[in-house]
Amino acid sequence: MGRPLRLIISGFVLLVLGWIFPFLMVIRILAPNWGLGFFSFASSVFGLLLGVAGALQYARIRRGPPPGMDT
Repeated sequence: MGRPLRLIISGFVLLVLGWIFPFLMVIRILAPNWGLGFFSFASSVFGLLLGVAGALQYARIRRGPPPGMDT
């Protein structure tokens, strides 16, 4: 059960970084450049994918085996 939660938390952290860096560039604390903008976009996309993958794994673990399948 630890791995899906780790994926969800990692995805959340990446999504927050993908929001904070552009915000800091807009208010001129960080100098806007192409590399930081690309990193912000990539961390947002990757964070979303990690979060969804973690949520799917968590749901699959909680649901249990399919009906009719004896283990």
